[in-house]
Amino acid sequence: MARRRVAKKRVVIPDPVFKDAVVTKFINALMLDGRKSVAERLFYETIEIIGQRTGEDGIEVFRKAVENVKPTLEVKSRRVGGATYQVPVEVRPLRRQALSIKWLITAARAKKERTMVERLAGEIMDAATNKGTSIKKKEDTHRMAEANRAFAHFRW
Repeated sequence: MARRRVAKKRVVIPDPVFKDAVVTKFINALMLDGRKSVAERLFYETIEIIGQRTGEDGIEVFRKAVENVKPTLEVKSRRVGGATYQVPVEVRPLRRQALSIKWLITAARAKKERTMVERLAGEIMDAATNKGTSIKKKEDTHRMAEANRAFAHFRW
């Protein structure tokens, strides 16, 4: 943790197509090696495919997926008297969003489909209906926090 000063939060510019800051964050997380135009193309094609497959607005399905994957609790390691405890803590709103975006992308990259657009579309549609690997990750995190509820009094 920084001892000198608190890091300033950077303002995220909304994306040009949907005018949404969450979309910009998702594209930035999706980007590899600074290739932003490639990440943007992947994302927008994914949203089109989702719209075609579900018959709903693709961006609404995406927003629902991000909302469904957001965790409410997580565990943090806390050292007390030589022992390390997994202490359940509530997740801050910005971290919730960041974790959900990260989990969606990680789950999509692990899928077996041919192209990244298909993988991402599949994972987002699964997450919107509370299925898929990213939802499993959220449930595992919640289960871990629930199992360690006895150590909640070590919260700081």
